[in-house]
Amino acid sequence: MTSDLKNTLKLFGRNFIYPKKPSGKLYDRRKWFSYTLIVILFALPFIQVNGEQLVLLNFIERKFVFFWLKFTPQDFYLFGFAMLVGIIAIALFTAIFGRVWCGWACPQTIFLEMIFRRIEYWIEGDASQQMKLDKQPYNANKIFKKVLKHGIWIFISLLISNTFLAYIIGSKALFKIITEPISEHLVGFISIWVFTMVFYFVFSYVKEIVCTAICPYGRLQGVLLDNKSIIVAYDERRGEPRGKISHNDSVAKGDCVDCGLCVHVCPTGIDIRNGTQMECVNCTACIDACNVVMQKTNRPLNLIGFYHSDYIKKGIPFKVGLRAWGYIIVLFVMLSAISLMMYNRKEVDLTLLRASGTLYQERVKGEISNLYNAEITNKSNRDIHFRLASEDEKDSIEIVQGGQHLKKDSSMSITFFLIKKKADIDEFKSPVRISIIENNQKINTVKSTFYAQPN
Repeated sequence: MTSDLKNTLKLFGRNFIYPKKPSGKLYDRRKWFSYTLIVILFALPFIQVNGEQLVLLNFIERKFVFFWLKFTPQDFYLFGFAMLVGIIAIALFTAIFGRVWCGWACPQTIFLEMIFRRIEYWIEGDASQQMKLDKQPYNANKIFKKVLKHGIWIFISLLISNTFLAYIIGSKALFKIITEPISEHLVGFISIWVFTMVFYFVFSYVKEIVCTAICPYGRLQGVLLDNKSIIVAYDERRGEPRGKISHNDSVAKGDCVDCGLCVHVCPTGIDIRNGTQMECVNCTACIDACNVVMQKTNRPLNLIGFYHSDYIKKGIPFKVGLRAWGYIIVLFVMLSAISLMMYNRKEVDLTLLRASGTLYQERVKGEISNLYNAEITNKSNRDIHFRLASEDEKDSIEIVQGGQHLKKDSSMSITFFLIKKKADIDEFKSPVRISIIENNQKINTVKSTFYAQPN
């Protein structure tokens, strides 16, 4: 662990890192990629399709919507399987591309580097100006800048908090909390400000410690990476021995002029020239900074660039390793399995159980009946009007309890008799199939068993 990281771990009275404002081609690309993701993140919970939120993760009411697909507790197996797929995908992505997710797509990095720190640069200036401002005694200028910066940060944290809650409780419920009297939504109002203060604390005080000491993904990086993983790395074969440019020096030196810019722009305060480190989030700021120096000194670009360990040490070109191929095969199998599960998933669930207590009932007119309990769950975005029917057209169904109209996002219990003619019964235990019919179309079918004394 570097001394810089040890200092940053002092959460109370900690020493802050003052990264120099980055610039360059990769930073520009990362900036616009980040802004695109921010727009998507803020827009998704407020887009309505057929009266449903486009993305909803309502753990409280156990309701999940993801791009027109609605999931209920009955679909929890899909959620668990999807989590496994996600873990394998992360392992595969990291084994090939390193920690690029952290530097380019992680919400923590995007908000910290592309919003909060850019506001800080705009109000207080670059790293040296920020350090100078923090060291000077409080005066009107310092108080104004600090109040303005933290006021904007709190406002942005409030926006993030509202967006976060829109994903959890739904944008409609959030709108009610905002527009209706506080007394009617006291818990929601408190929740908004609790999350606001949490986000403000993370982005104004904790900052890069989330990446270097808190996030479990960063801790797993050492396990997931191998010698063939592409990472942001320093080409020591070309750069060493490093040293200042001197025309009178007879000793051959490498391309690194030891300017230290790669350290000054690093948001986690590490020196990339010391090799692969857990604190590196692959933000590419050091690549841009180093390339500026290489251009000014007429040397080849990408002394720091996207490399893998085998290339830096032995000059071996990139090739997908066996570990990555193993992840690819496993991921392909799991994606095929979950795709099949999604294809067979029904919008209307039907659970059918035989009523306990009796096997069968003999009726007049030579009929035998069995009593069943059915649970129907409507996971679609519409109300349905349905009927139950046996696939054997000779059978009939007599509803004891329940209806035939089911609203969206609701369930219904139905008790019914399945009636067969005794002349059609050949065995004591025979299979039956019960279907839900809507507009003369089967929307779900389940199997059960019918008991009767054969002729």
